[in-house]
Amino acid sequence: MKVPYPQWTAEFDQLLSGYRTVTVLSHIHPDPDAIGTALGIYHWLKTKGKRVEIANATVELPHHLDFLPGFSKIKTKIDFEDSLIIACDCGSIDRLGFDLSGRVIVNLDHHPTNTQYGTLNLVDPEAVASSEVAWYLLSPLHDFSQEGATALYAALTSDSRNFTTSNVTADVFALAETLIRHGVSVAHVTQQMIHRRSLASLRILGVAIDSLALLHDARIAIMTVTQADLKRTGAQSSDLDGIVDYGRSLVTAQVAMMLVEREQDIKVSLRSKGVNVAHIAKHFGGGGHHMAAGFEAHGVELEVLKRAILDVIKEEDVLS
Repeated sequence: MKVPYPQWTAEFDQLLSGYRTVTVLSHIHPDPDAIGTALGIYHWLKTKGKRVEIANATVELPHHLDFLPGFSKIKTKIDFEDSLIIACDCGSIDRLGFDLSGRVIVNLDHHPTNTQYGTLNLVDPEAVASSEVAWYLLSPLHDFSQEGATALYAALTSDSRNFTTSNVTADVFALAETLIRHGVSVAHVTQQMIHRRSLASLRILGVAIDSLALLHDARIAIMTVTQADLKRTGAQSSDLDGIVDYGRSLVTAQVAMMLVEREQDIKVSLRSKGVNVAHIAKHFGGGGHHMAAGFEAHGVELEVLKRAILDVIKEEDVLS
């Protein structure tokens, strides 16, 4: 059975006791683990009697997560001036999207490339999701409500790709069972998470698959989505979630990447079946996990960036 974090819990409890107000944040363009973990902590703090606000700098949040309790409470600005900041699932401070100069920050995450930017850094790279870190950190102090458990369960299932990633262990299933015992409806969460795709998401999926190119004896799969593609299909960032995994699913592919051209930057998602793509992403200022990573590039053309990534893969000699 996984051992909680007694030292982290004690340090967090001492820090939290000095604040009446708390601001819970998650990274820009959040995924379900970021939103679910933040909402889980939000509900936990509310039951503790704290004044809490929850914010994300991204205007368009993933629409299929609107079923999570408290989703409508997520703002795009910070109103509290002297609150404790809890940053969820965010590897670097710049990806929070707010000016946090002089603020006390609790950095709660599970990415091995986390830059340790917090006043208190609670980063467990072995955790399958940030929601797992949140549970083991906070549950010894005060129990989670059904609302909080539902948010953490949604986050856990998403980041584990429905319990299929290589870091899923018996302890992860034990945590899922515990959350279910807190009143989580597995059927409801599954229905909302999986069966609420937008028409735009299906259209952009077709565009991405049509763009599929195979290189290096089909060991590298590349998909490209342009800004024009996004406008034509009406797709938003959340509609692209999971598409890169179609490239990884190819029997010959060892590395899959998807480049998405947006107004201000190019988002790159990297996946693998064993290659350390977090190391590749780090070359471009990004990060992530061993087999799932990414970064955002500014001021570079799509084809130029694509060649630069391929050059790094060749230099690292990561393909067997």
